[in-house]
Amino acid sequence: MSLERLIAFRYLKSKHKINFITVISLLSIIGITVGVAALIIVLSVFNGFGSLVTEILISFDPHLKIESNYAEGFLPDKKLENWLESNENVQSFSPFVNGKCVVYSNKVIRIINLYGISESKKHEIGGLKQNIISGEYNLHSDFIPKALIGLSLATRLQVSVGDTIVVVSPDGIENLLAGLSVPSYQTFVVGGIYNTHNKDIDAFNVYVPLSFAQRLLNYGNNIFGYEIRLKNINRTNSVKSALEKNFENKIYSIKTWFDLHKDLYSVMLIERWTAYVILSLIIAVATFSIFSSLLMTVLEKKRDIGILKAMGLQNKSLLKIFLLEGIIIGVIGSILGLIVGLGVCFLQLKYKIYSLDPTVYIIDALPIKIEWLDVFLIVVMAIFLSTFAAYFPAKRATKLNPIEAIRWE
Repeated sequence: MSLERLIAFRYLKSKHKINFITVISLLSIIGITVGVAALIIVLSVFNGFGSLVTEILISFDPHLKIESNYAEGFLPDKKLENWLESNENVQSFSPFVNGKCVVYSNKVIRIINLYGISESKKHEIGGLKQNIISGEYNLHSDFIPKALIGLSLATRLQVSVGDTIVVVSPDGIENLLAGLSVPSYQTFVVGGIYNTHNKDIDAFNVYVPLSFAQRLLNYGNNIFGYEIRLKNINRTNSVKSALEKNFENKIYSIKTWFDLHKDLYSVMLIERWTAYVILSLIIAVATFSIFSSLLMTVLEKKRDIGILKAMGLQNKSLLKIFLLEGIIIGVIGSILGLIVGLGVCFLQLKYKIYSLDPTVYIIDALPIKIEWLDVFLIVVMAIFLSTFAAYFPAKRATKLNPIEAIRWE
């Protein structure tokens, strides 16, 4: 062990069993432990919720969405469709139209979002297909067209697979109220029921064959856009860039899954950083304690410092001694915080200590996701702040005049 390390460890211990400086040093270690543990736990919870939200949204929503910039939509772009079919990153895509309609069944009326999608199997919407819990993903029918509805909406309308629902065009309702004509409507058979765990989707979205939706929503032969799912979600931005490069068009715009929920992710990011800053204050307070304890150590060991300097100890070594004290306090606190924080996270993952009511929430326990990069940055920050707090007392120690220190002590 080097001389600097030996002296640094010695200074951390008191001649007596306990004194004021030792108490402050212990409080500094406890403060860093609590701060590091709290940051690891809270950020892991935020990561857990973020991962859960992303999983729910991505399991259903398209990875890329091409939408018309005009209400009337645009004619299907065959060149674009050929490009999507030949692109190795694209898993599936479907042209679509959407709009507000009224659905009626068993004397229950609901306003819905009607989505018209392709009947072709090669254009199946993967997110919708994966979430079917009753019936099947199949819109093709020789007689009455089929519809896919959410579990919440099926419960409200009191229908199951095989029952019929009536969808009424909003324009037709206006004509009826004006006494001009009978409203345009279409009867559908419930072919499948899906459950995405997203109340806004499950309670309002109804998916029907594209041609019927075009007629009900007065799109004619136009479509409103394309929904695209990729084989690898990490390729979203590169595929978007390729689309914008090859199909620069003012008629429609291209959005990624992140763009579709940008406000939600922005709020989550703000909350995460707010929690990070607030909990970092615990570590900041602990570093002030380190500053105080080391400053008092310098004053208490003034005579020792004077003797060491008189014996030829260089300022560089003296600076290193007190910096090592700060680093040692930071490392001990960080290791203890790491053990406590990760211990709580693993206990929650394994035993679900903080449970939730699955009838109210879609999960049965508080979600936890440990991001090792976050853990590493938290530990590095704690050690850096501890070292930074030790720098000024260490600098003061190097400025002591050895003759004056020995004379008056």
